[in-house]
Amino acid sequence: MNATRRAPLLAPSFLAADLANLQAETERLADSAADWLHFDVMDGRFVPNISFGLPVLQAVAKYAKQPIDVHLMIEEPQHYLAAFRDAGAASITVHYEACPHLHRVVQQIKQLGCRAGVALNPHTPVALLEDIAADLDVVLVMSVNPGFGGQAFIPNTLKKVAMLKELLDNVGSDALIEVDGGVSLANAGPLVEAGADVLVAGNFVFSAPEGPVATLARMREYLSGLETLDADTVARRRQ
Repeated sequence: MNATRRAPLLAPSFLAADLANLQAETERLADSAADWLHFDVMDGRFVPNISFGLPVLQAVAKYAKQPIDVHLMIEEPQHYLAAFRDAGAASITVHYEACPHLHRVVQQIKQLGCRAGVALNPHTPVALLEDIAADLDVVLVMSVNPGFGGQAFIPNTLKKVAMLKELLDNVGSDALIEVDGGVSLANAGPLVEAGADVLVAGNFVFSAPEGPVATLARMREYLSGLETLDADTVARRRQ
């Protein structure tokens, strides 16, 4: 039987968008190659920065055609899950490091009807998800330290993604592997080959001279070319 790969999804990160023109940014991405819109929420406590929150998400959601992927880089996220769902989140990802009662939080997200994700900081081993991996819809691997955009990609992420893919396969989890931080055409191919299903790209997309729509189209074309992989590489991917 021939193995088939799941086409990787593209999720431009609004942290790198023109924050003074978020309606325009959302509208011009409507017919682009973007599959999700990635929305980073920072509280100045879990990470040393503050980004945007519920009112901004509500405003963006009015004009969004793609599902909104909310990444909560905040302390005590369990208090805000319903509010983010109501504001427009289709998926909600919390950090392993911020949730002492992670299973309960994941179940809360699922009960709200959202895709449930858990994010791992660069220093956090993937093995810590073994007992909850089967309950997850998404695992987000941070390929930079969370809190700021424009950081350089951490090369060890490739090994970490491959280890996570093996763990998910071993426990029978169909969770998507998402990678966030320093993603570009320079590492998109190796990330997908290692097992990544969703690529979050911020500065690479929004700061490109040709603009985000053309850049996303270029990424989609490049990733489509990865469909013709050798059998061993494809077999390592989710069937």
